[in-house]
Amino acid sequence: MTLLLQNKILICIIPFILGLISSFSLPPYSFFFINFITFPLFIIYLISNYKKGKSISFTIGWMFGFGYFISNLYWITNALTFEDNFKPLIPIALILIPLFLGIFYGLATLVCSFFTLNKKFSSILIFSIFFSLIEFFRSFILGGFPWNLIVFSWVDYLAFLQVLSYIGTYSFNLLSITIFLIPVIVLFDYRKIIKISFLFFAIICLLINFLYGSLIIKSNNQINDIDLNFLIKIISPKIEIDRYFKGEQPEKIISELIELSQPNKLEKTIFIFPEGVLSGVYLEDLKNYSYMFSENYSDQHTIVMGINSVENDKVYNSMVVLDKDLNILEKYNKNKLVPFGEFLPLEKFFGKLGLKKITQGYRSFSHDNKRKIININNLNFIPLICYEIIYSGKINKFDENYDLILNISEDGWFGNSIGPYQHFSHSIFRSIEEGRYLIRSANNGISAFINPKGQIINQIKSTERGVIEIKSFGKTKKTLFSSFGNKIFFYFLLFYISLFFFLKKKENK
Repeated sequence: MTLLLQNKILICIIPFILGLISSFSLPPYSFFFINFITFPLFIIYLISNYKKGKSISFTIGWMFGFGYFISNLYWITNALTFEDNFKPLIPIALILIPLFLGIFYGLATLVCSFFTLNKKFSSILIFSIFFSLIEFFRSFILGGFPWNLIVFSWVDYLAFLQVLSYIGTYSFNLLSITIFLIPVIVLFDYRKIIKISFLFFAIICLLINFLYGSLIIKSNNQINDIDLNFLIKIISPKIEIDRYFKGEQPEKIISELIELSQPNKLEKTIFIFPEGVLSGVYLEDLKNYSYMFSENYSDQHTIVMGINSVENDKVYNSMVVLDKDLNILEKYNKNKLVPFGEFLPLEKFFGKLGLKKITQGYRSFSHDNKRKIININNLNFIPLICYEIIYSGKINKFDENYDLILNISEDGWFGNSIGPYQHFSHSIFRSIEEGRYLIRSANNGISAFINPKGQIINQIKSTERGVIEIKSFGKTKKTLFSSFGNKIFFYFLLFYISLFFFLKKKENK
């Protein structure tokens, strides 16, 4: 009985520790080499135990996911600290959200256990197929949460990431899982020469990808940017989010924004303010403060900001383009909302329990289903508000032509944690995938100007306030991934499945 209990405890503890350690491969740590240790140990532990039953296989994956997510998503609880009625939910959110997300990894190992797992390369293939497929489903089920995929381990190593412009995040996630598992070959039932061949081939593939990526980055640095005939200013104000809950007067915040942006009435300029800087003001009421803008800005100026708006009795999180008198020139309503943050799932039920969305106000936001191009000074911007930057292959649904990606965000909900770094890493992935320059204006987060190769041209850290000025940028061509999207991932899956059956046939002989 004691031995059985010890085994059950180990089944939980060992994968939990491996998942916990793996989480340090993610930003801001980015110790990607950790995965070359944890993932081989993970699969060998699964192979050693899968015959003990389906529930054991599920538990191994579930506990790995629990350890992985509890370490890298602890910052979620910070959003519950601003209002007293949410504070009792902090312990629940800290444990239950990682436990829930861990279920996806449990499903991956459970499905793997329906196959014969042995110390052969086919086991690596089947694990990679289902692990990456479950990661893909995690990105879309129940609204989707494609946060901290294993592939984000590479974010600080841009040379490895250039392949994203061809195959996208999910395909590279599949390849990354396979590559991280390759060292387990030394423990498999192969002759020494075969083991060496596997390892050598994996190293060559990594080296080729690195050299190719380095060459692409070097060639991109030799391309001359086109000078704009106007200025773009990215404003990063760092207005503490708790000021909104204290009811601070909007006039004071607007004065700070004007002072920071330093408008020159004679210089043609686009001012890009982040999401949430005027959280307590709706678009319909913004005109009450038009005198402050018209006194400081001129007809040469265009203002972009995030603000809440009401249309047809629906509340939207919007990005608006305004002139100096705050007339609306362009407007975009957010498509992808944050569950519990911007809308309350099953609102009629949870509302009766006294719950509401975390952001200000009791009423949930509505989502729009249109993402139109915003045109400013003959430049086409694709608008993304906060959370929308995390969705690979979903930026340009209608295949319209555009020049830059424009992302505004409020990262104050993350607090002083690793959250802003993780959120920012998605911007680097999207810029490479789409092959476009990316402008990011974040309040209490990282603001930046990023080129199509993921290189940060300029940035303002989450702990700082300031302004980034853009005077030029380069026109770029469409990438292969931006043309075909996540279809490429399923082509890779088809190749993996074909290779798996081929190897299984060889093994049976």
